[in-house]
Amino acid sequence: MESLKKIAGKINNISVRSLEIKAPFVDLVSRFSEDPGTVALMSGGDLDCARYHILAIRPWLEIKGYGRKITLTADGQTILLDGDPFDALRQVINEYAMVFDDLSIPIATGLFGYLSYDLKDFIEELPRTSVDDSGLPQLCFFAPSAIIIHDKLKNQTQLCVANRLDHNNLKIGDNIESIEALLIANDEKRDKFEGGATDLQSLFSQPEYMAAVTKIKKYIVSGDIYQVNLSQRFETDFSGNAFAMFKLLYQIAPAPFYAYINAGDHQIVSTSPERFLKRRTEDVETRPIKGTRPRGKDISEDQELSKDLLKSKKDDAELSMIVDLMRNDLGRVCCGGSIKVVEHRRLEAYHNVFHLVSVVKGKLQADKDSIDLIKATFPGGSITGCPRIRAMEIIDELEPVRRHIYTGSIGYLSFHESLDLSIAIRTATIFQNRILFSVGGGVVFDSDPADEFEETLHKGRSLMGVLLNKKTGSKADEWLWQNGKLVPKNQAMVSVADLGFQYGLGFFETIRVENGQPAFLKDHVQRFYRAWKVIFKTPVPDLTWDVIIRQVIEKNGLEKQTAAVKIMASFGDPAAFPLHHNLMVTARKYAPRPAIINKNGLDLVTFPDPRQTPLAAHKTLNYAYYFIAGKWAHQQGADEALILNPDGSISETNTANILLINDKDKKVICPKSPHVLSGIMEKQVIQHLVNQGVQVENRKIMPEELFSADQVVMTNSLIGAVPVVSLDGEKTGWKKTGFVNSFSW
Repeated sequence: MESLKKIAGKINNISVRSLEIKAPFVDLVSRFSEDPGTVALMSGGDLDCARYHILAIRPWLEIKGYGRKITLTADGQTILLDGDPFDALRQVINEYAMVFDDLSIPIATGLFGYLSYDLKDFIEELPRTSVDDSGLPQLCFFAPSAIIIHDKLKNQTQLCVANRLDHNNLKIGDNIESIEALLIANDEKRDKFEGGATDLQSLFSQPEYMAAVTKIKKYIVSGDIYQVNLSQRFETDFSGNAFAMFKLLYQIAPAPFYAYINAGDHQIVSTSPERFLKRRTEDVETRPIKGTRPRGKDISEDQELSKDLLKSKKDDAELSMIVDLMRNDLGRVCCGGSIKVVEHRRLEAYHNVFHLVSVVKGKLQADKDSIDLIKATFPGGSITGCPRIRAMEIIDELEPVRRHIYTGSIGYLSFHESLDLSIAIRTATIFQNRILFSVGGGVVFDSDPADEFEETLHKGRSLMGVLLNKKTGSKADEWLWQNGKLVPKNQAMVSVADLGFQYGLGFFETIRVENGQPAFLKDHVQRFYRAWKVIFKTPVPDLTWDVIIRQVIEKNGLEKQTAAVKIMASFGDPAAFPLHHNLMVTARKYAPRPAIINKNGLDLVTFPDPRQTPLAAHKTLNYAYYFIAGKWAHQQGADEALILNPDGSISETNTANILLINDKDKKVICPKSPHVLSGIMEKQVIQHLVNQGVQVENRKIMPEELFSADQVVMTNSLIGAVPVVSLDGEKTGWKKTGFVNSFSW
């Protein structure tokens, strides 16, 4: 780790200064919320574990781990490591270890961030049967230049700044005066967010979740397991400021272990009530939670529900089981005889729910450190099950995707023998304009599947409620037509044996629909059936497509808008009897590409790989070539890829046909290719030009002719006819004539 100090420097000492902050602490956090590396740990409510608000800002070191690939980044320089992420954390902590004797300050310098649940695979040898569908780091920590700590009990605020020196013993980074100046500034940040316009989608339906609970109960009966924590993940759209959602949640439903992490390309918002681990030198504490009831509508119902929780034998057994598990875990690293259950089955009231909580304490052995403590207990037993290893195997079996942050841990690891980590429950990840969060519960022998499903909804109510209340309007799920019936989009299914899925054996049509009226529907259906006869070689279906399209449009509330409708056919399962093709119709709101509006045309680049396949004459589901070409064009800063034939002549673009127009000859030239899709819109534009006295010529066209033509036009059923303004960075020929300009939607 000597190379780390060469780029990040060393910590010389810590400056500590009292601050007077008049604004609410959450507003102070807001000023830094959009800065990557900002971490806020806020304690809502008045429980004994909700004492400190902590804000960590201006990181001088970033640690991220993707499996065994660890990156340490400081001052724009990166060190790459290959190894166990826990070992990497230990190395960094040991490298910057220091003595800090002021026990009134929980952390003066250290690392802030998260450990994902999936780090379990570096502690135990487990089968990995769930999918990582986010690609986010499993380990993410930042070393802040400054830490602001507000003690709610004493109503005091202190600023801690790490004073660093480079390898020449020269001062680097922020000093306490510069940080104070930042804190005085009052920069307003965006405070708006929206989510849930596409409604919450779960990877489980209620019957599927209940079936998973039933399977866990069978594992319990067979003796595999005593308890398993089963969860379901919700997902929907999100836009705006993630911290604005954090702030709103904190105001309406405070809890002791709120956390906000701006990790740069993603943000974490956690409203957790549960402490995983706390350490102060040798003193260690964990507070497992088991047992949940919703809050009542009035005082009487509240009291009834809380008494029901306290009397519940099922919840008592569940909590006792986890307490025993945590005692055993702590016993691996704590001194013999030091582990005590200080409180058991304490009732704690939160905004939406009641919980049963136990407090377990111990003394860490002198030869053990913070990483030893974490590895002995991670992931927390309250959110895996008992025994832990078999529980984690069953979780991976029944939950289709990796949990990532959910049921991992959030908090800090200091460089001076302290840590405080929460269990990451009631925690959301905002990533690529989506928000994801999971909720779950412990399943035991006498669990009722329906009750377990309802419990997940109670636990997720705060996040769900905020998202749904922020919706601009009530809207049903997106719907599609599949094989004769309308179904929600998230319930549509295609068999894995479908040759359309396996080989792309199928085809589609994309149709523009204005105010409920599909454009050129007869031509689209004719082309669709032509492909059907060539590719499927079975009788075409007898369907009234205009009625089906109208049903889909109305079900999605698109009657008064411009919509893009897609008709799709896949071959189906060849082993099925009778042979069953798979037909689907989808609809979405359509808006013109910004490039068309901003530039009055589209830029092309020539795709380097020519295309030659007889399937190009049909709109098949084997569309990967065109998808890759379009993605490549966007990476080059263009709008579309120009597709060439093997002889270098022009065929089309990745989404459209091309036409060249010469004013002098009053001629429209269509590229001649061995195999190319005949365009519905191309046909309409050509007919429009013919009506104006323009002649049509079909011949081979080379790319250089785009620069000599008076007009170059792209056509497809969605965009209509749009000028091509450049090819490979050079402007194409373009004269404003009446030929194409008079043709528009």
